[in-house]
Amino acid sequence: MKKLLLAATAVMALTGAASAADLAARPYAKAPMMAPVAPSWTGFYIFGGAGGGLWNADSNVNTVGGLAITRDQRLGGNGWFGTVGAGYDWQFNSSWLAGVFADGQFGDIRGSLTDPNFALEGREKLRTSYAAGVRVGYLVAPNVLSYVNGGYTGSEWSGAGLSTLAAGGGAVVANTPSFHRDGWFIGGGVENNLNIFGITAPGWFMKTEYRSAYYGRVTLPETAVGAAAPFQTVTFKPWVQTISTSLVYRFNWTGPVAKY
Repeated sequence: MKKLLLAATAVMALTGAASAADLAARPYAKAPMMAPVAPSWTGFYIFGGAGGGLWNADSNVNTVGGLAITRDQRLGGNGWFGTVGAGYDWQFNSSWLAGVFADGQFGDIRGSLTDPNFALEGREKLRTSYAAGVRVGYLVAPNVLSYVNGGYTGSEWSGAGLSTLAAGGGAVVANTPSFHRDGWFIGGGVENNLNIFGITAPGWFMKTEYRSAYYGRVTLPETAVGAAAPFQTVTFKPWVQTISTSLVYRFNWTGPVAKY
């Protein structure tokens, strides 16, 4: 009987030691990390930047009554501008968003307005343009958006003081008035968060955008200096292309949730 009790006690002791060894060898487990949450693009934003552009225009000379005197000729100009704007985006799933926006461009994109009938030439400037439209974008990465846009655009143009080409320029002999043109535009670009190269910039983005704007033809009276009535008219149908880079600030941007 004593031998049986001793054997049972030994078995229990060995079992307890083995269990203790197992407990000691069990590794420490950290709490599971929170999965990163993709940032949301939904919300308001503002932007400002600068760019370059050019315009081309079909133009011909008509009589005051509208009879064409010359065939269409292609005019052109180029220059720089600044831009500011604001908008709102809705991200409607993990990869797509849609938005509305409005902006203005202020600068001096200038070129020549010519009258080959009387060998006259003057400077024509696109002073300002403004636009309101929609855009649709695809997120190629959580912080990178590729988009297309389109909508309405308006523009304000200077008048031109025309001088004679034969004399190499000089005194202005005729003028055309300043004018306004409405039209439509289409474009696209890429926008990305500035959290790159180790820089932390929550809410700050950069976008680069191309835009092509089309405006209707306008008929401009051409009036000699000192005269009360125009002696003929010049038509002008512009097409404007621009490319710009802007800094964007998104008010709701928080970025991905940090890992713990």
